[in-house]
Parts: sequence; C-alpha cells; structure tokens
Amino acid sequence: MGELSDYLVQNDPNFRKARLPALYSDFRSQKTLNPDGYQANVSAWLLALARLASDGLLSRQGSKSSALVFDLDESLRRSLDSKQFGQPLALGTVINEALAQKDLIPLQSFLQSNQSIYQQSWSQVPWNVMGWALRQLGVTDPSRGEDKISKGNYVVMKNVETASRELGERIAEKAPRYDRVFTKGQFQELFTSVLAMEQRLSETDTDVLLKFLSRDKDMIEYDGHTVRIRGSGEARGITEEDSSIASIKELASNLEHQIDLLNGRIDELDQEARNAVLRKNRVAALAALKSKKRAESSLSTRYATLHQLEEVASKLQQASDQVQLVKVMESSANALESLNTQIGSADKVENTRDRLRDQMSATDEITAILAEPTGMIVDEEEIDEELEAMEREQKKEEEEKERGKEEAKEASKAMKDLDELPSVPSERIGAESPTRATGIGRLTLDG
Repeated sequence: MGELSDYLVQNDPNFRKARLPALYSDFRSQKTLNPDGYQANVSAWLLALARLASDGLLSRQGSKSSALVFDLDESLRRSLDSKQFGQPLALGTVINEALAQKDLIPLQSFLQSNQSIYQQSWSQVPWNVMGWALRQLGVTDPSRGEDKISKGNYVVMKNVETASRELGERIAEKAPRYDRVFTKGQFQELFTSVLAMEQRLSETDTDVLLKFLSRDKDMIEYDGHTVRIRGSGEARGITEEDSSIASIKELASNLEHQIDLLNGRIDELDQEARNAVLRKNRVAALAALKSKKRAESSLSTRYATLHQLEEVASKLQQASDQVQLVKVMESSANALESLNTQIGSADKVENTRDRLRDQMSATDEITAILAEPTGMIVDEEEIDEELEAMEREQKKEEEEKERGKEEAKEASKAMKDLDELPSVPSERIGAESPTRATGIGRLTLDG
C-alpha cells in the first residue's frame, strides 16, 4: 500500500505534495462550483493512470504487464492509497469522465467495432442516453451518490496514440515490400525493439495496437495473421505475396533460433565427451560423441533448409523489385506518350522552330529600325568646332580674369611700398621758401 502514490509523487509533476490534498479529496462538487479546478484534477488523474499503465504498474494480461489495457475495479482505489491522505475519494468520477470523453474505451467495444473511434464522440450523445450506457457498465451519476469505479477491461487511448505516433516516426514506409511484411508475432518483436521496451507486448496489447493502426490510422494492412506496413500507392488488403513473405520470414527466424540452440548443444556435448575421457569413462564419452554427431547432422539439415529459404526470399525480393520497376516504366511510358502527344510530330516541331527563327529575325529588324535617328541630321564636326570655340573663349576669359587679379595684386603692393617711405621734414621746406620767392620776384625781362 502506498507504492503507487509514492511513485506518482516522485515521477509525475502533477502530483506535487502541495496538490495531493486536492487530488485525494472528494472534488465532485467542484464541477459546478469550480469547473476549472475540477477539470484540472480529472486531467491530472487521467495522466497519472496512463503513466502507471505505460510503466506496467497497473495490470497484467496473462504473464505480461499491459501498457495499453488495464483492468478496473475497486482494488485500484486501494492500490493508490496514500499514507497521509488515504484513498482517492473521487477516483470513480475520474473514470466516469474518462469513459464519457473516450479517454478510456471498453476493450471488447474497441476490438469489435468496425467504425473508427474518431468518427463518433460520446460528447455528442445526449446525457440521458450516455447516463443509461454508463449505468449498464455499472457507472453511477458522477455528480451524486456513491463514487463507484466501473469494473471491466479498458483501453487507455493516450497510451495507444502515443505508441502509434512513436512507431510511425520510426518505421520506414519507403522500405522494400519484403521488409514491411511480418507475421503478428514478428510485429510484436518489431514493436518492442523499435520502442526500446523492456519486454514484449502482451497479446491483448498487440491486438489493440494492430486494430488501431489498421482501422483508425490506416498505417498498416492486417488480416489477423499477416501485417504489412502500408506504402504510398499500394493496393488495399493482404495479398498472397504478403502471406508468403511473412511465412518465409517467420520460418527463417525459427530456423535461426534452432541453429543457435543446436550450436550450443554441440558445444555442450563436445565438452561432456572431453570430460568423460578425462575421467576414463569410455561409455559416457561414446554416448556424448554419438549425440554430438546427431546434433551436427540436424544442424547441417537446418542450415541447408535456411539456405534454401534465403534463396527463395531473395527471389521474392527480386521479383517484387521487378514488379515495381515495370510499374515505374509503364507509368513513365504513359507520361512520355502524353507529353509527346501534346508536343506533336517531328515536322510540327521543325515548323515551330522555323517560325520562331523568322519571328526572331523580324524582331531584330524592327529593333534596328527603331534605333535609327529621326528628324534633322546634325553635323557632328560643326558641333565639335563650336564646342572648341566656346572652350577657347572660356579659357581666354579665365586668363584675363587671372591677369586682372595679378595687376590688382601688384598695384596693391606698390601702394603699400609708397606708404612705407619716410615723410619730408616740414621746417626746411618753410625756411627756403621765402628766399626762393624773393629771388624770383626780382627777376625781370631786362635781366
């Protein structure tokens, strides 16, 4: 008691210790008072049950743990007993909600139905009809009365869909047909190895998965014994070729197993004979050697049979490849015929090419005509001479401007030099002036 609850606390993030009181309480009244909280609790329990089933902790089918199907009854509530919070009081309500939402589906209904589970939703069924159906299963109204767990075998759809998705991501639908055909037992081995499961699926799990993959996902063809992973464009149904391939592969697998056992038996008998010789027990040594010879003869026969099966399998693969090749060639021939019909005869192609050349020549002529100048013809030499004259005049004006700048610069420099000369003394000029004036005044024409 308490192992499953402890497992959920350690492995499921929804079962944090802070949430355990709410999850283990009778939260049925929250459906109207707190719908979000109610749905959160239901979802947490459904995920927890799916996890426990996937890990093989809830139920067993025969001698194997079942990952996709579990048995439900009141013992489930006791299995989930918590040392601190007791048994989950609303677990029956969780199961009822799962049945209503088709998260859980009765096993026999799932296997016997020919209609996809996705084509009809229980949520679309009137509540009075759903209530009657649930009561037939032993389910009471989840909103009132006793919280009773529906007894029976149920398919856990979350685990089925997860397994289907993981297998779909790994299987090679483009592989040769020979590699995509199996017997039911071989498919069990394939599924176990592909998904790295610790042990093989139970028979019930295999039946559920094959039904789901063929009916609801359309990933495989299955007739109850032979399984073929569907390739694009392949015909429906299991063919005689598929059955032959599956039988050969299964027989070859059995022979390989027998060969391994015989090899081990021969080694044991050889060692027994050697030990008997060491003990000086000639009778035991002879008996061991005789048994060894019989085992070696049987081993030789099985090797020969296996070799023949491998040759037959090789021919089947070769024939299958040839069929595919012929189909591709036929399809290619039809495609080429259709394209050639659209193109027409060789004469039509040649005429088309001639017309294309003519039209291209006409286009070149039109382009040349459009490129010719229109209006008055201009003398290019006269334009060049006029341009040169304008350039000379411009150059002359620039030279005159430069010369004027130089003259102005020289005049400015001369004025600056004159300004820097010393001035004449004013007294000397004034003293000499009267004398000069007097002498001049005395001059007469008479001399």
